[in-house]
Amino acid sequence: MKPAAFAWERPDSLPALLARLAEAPAGVKLIAGGQSLGPMLNLRLVEPALILDITGVPELRTARVECDTLVLGACVTHADIEDGRVPDLTGGALRRVAAAIAYRPVRNRGTVGGSLVHADPAADWVSALTALGAEVEIAGRTGRRTLPVERFVTGALAVALGADEILVAVRVPALPAGAAWGYVKHCAKIGEFAHAIGAVRLEPGAGRGRAVIGAVEGPPVLLADARPLFGGRIGADFAARFDPRAADLALRDAGMADAVERHIHVTVLGRAVAAAAAPDPRANTLPEAA
Repeated sequence: MKPAAFAWERPDSLPALLARLAEAPAGVKLIAGGQSLGPMLNLRLVEPALILDITGVPELRTARVECDTLVLGACVTHADIEDGRVPDLTGGALRRVAAAIAYRPVRNRGTVGGSLVHADPAADWVSALTALGAEVEIAGRTGRRTLPVERFVTGALAVALGADEILVAVRVPALPAGAAWGYVKHCAKIGEFAHAIGAVRLEPGAGRGRAVIGAVEGPPVLLADARPLFGGRIGADFAARFDPRAADLALRDAGMADAVERHIHVTVLGRAVAAAAAPDPRANTLPEAA
């Protein structure tokens, strides 16, 4: 099947893009890498009258460091991160997540901003950036605002974005010295979307951390205070203190009724905790296949 007819425009600046977006007809779509929108167009799941190509906006393709925060333009690709063409203040965590997304042709074109805006519950950046405590920067005709990723992703394929707004950047805080990071996803086959995701960002020295259970039916289940998963304390022995029952309870509280499904997600989260404790950071580089 081929897409329905549509108009295509490529603004060359952010003000021009926002102005065109504000005056565009209903049903306008933005495109960058096209890894999600392209198939939807071909299947006629969406039939926009106009598509605005945002890759002509230089600001959206850049990355910079502001103090202890990495600012990634929305059009930075997965491959840009994987290949080290942008800075990484997370000790390689971003690069390892990017390297395990789908296949290289997808990573060459797919963008971090596009992944977040599409908000597929099984997408890597939705869970990973939530665990890292990242924020998104949103621009509209009336100005800019920022939101934590967990407030930006409001549901499956749903985000807190106004009709005349676009996501312009992702702000990722640096991992402090001594922090531990673990990210594991369970896939039916390497390269496919995950059936379960576990991610942890732990600071044993400060006794705090975040944990995320992703690839659920809605937005990731976030434990902004991960201490209950470790008996109330996050110390150097966090891997030994991980309590699967606490993770199971969090999933039940989030509405996951199926015990088998909860078991899979709890197991993957436990493996993310183990990966965070592993001396070799490559322990959480690749997804698991069933």
